[in-house]
Amino acid sequence: MTNNKKLSTEGLNLYFSEKHILKDVAIGIPQNKITALIGPSGCGKTTLLRTFNRLHDLLDYVKITGKVMIDDTNIYDPKISAVEIRKRIGMVFQKPNPFPKNIYDNIAYGLKVNNTDPYRIPQLVEQSLRESFLWDEVKDELKKPAIQLSGGQQQRLCIARAVALRPEVILMDEPCSALDPFSSLKIEDLIRELRKSYTVVIVTHNMQQAQRLSDYTAFMYLGQLIEFGTTKEIFNNPQHDLTKNYVTGHFG
Repeated sequence: MTNNKKLSTEGLNLYFSEKHILKDVAIGIPQNKITALIGPSGCGKTTLLRTFNRLHDLLDYVKITGKVMIDDTNIYDPKISAVEIRKRIGMVFQKPNPFPKNIYDNIAYGLKVNNTDPYRIPQLVEQSLRESFLWDEVKDELKKPAIQLSGGQQQRLCIARAVALRPEVILMDEPCSALDPFSSLKIEDLIRELRKSYTVVIVTHNMQQAQRLSDYTAFMYLGQLIEFGTTKEIFNNPQHDLTKNYVTGHFG
């Protein structure tokens, strides 16, 4: 296991009202690697992912204790705003959610909101679309409404929107679940490429995808982190019976 952790938690607990959702989660996610969060529905993997992006803490019925760190910064430090954290930790959701704007403005909008030098915006839009394997498909129709893109193109646009702000971490919540197999493979190729510049954390229900794509895998069950290790270790030599039973398909 590498010690070069980009994201980590210590004693992380999360409650929705009185319901205990995440239970003493401690994990260290390596830098510039792809980490897959796996486990049956309702196990807490998406809740953990959203916790990394501070999508829960502003809700009055949510209570969070413990630490969530990016490098040496506790993202739940009261002195640090969620907006500041989201510049460093981007999020791509399960269903593509392009803004009701054209392709160019989908990416330029976030740059403008974050006071990017206007002269740099066209360059950053192009760079982000290139990084997301979309530039060659849309370079001649940047004024086209984003909603007219295919589902796979919309998801790559959402990834371009996330990388435009140059975050350090990209979180992905089942980014291929709404896509056909061909579009899914394109997204997987893109995620492998993003690993060169970003730390990637992906939630997936697809065990084959986790094995193809990730360097590390975390198995969660009933809100607890049961096992975390290299993907080869988790799938080929799991240390816990629960992990073994899940990755071999005995329950899910």
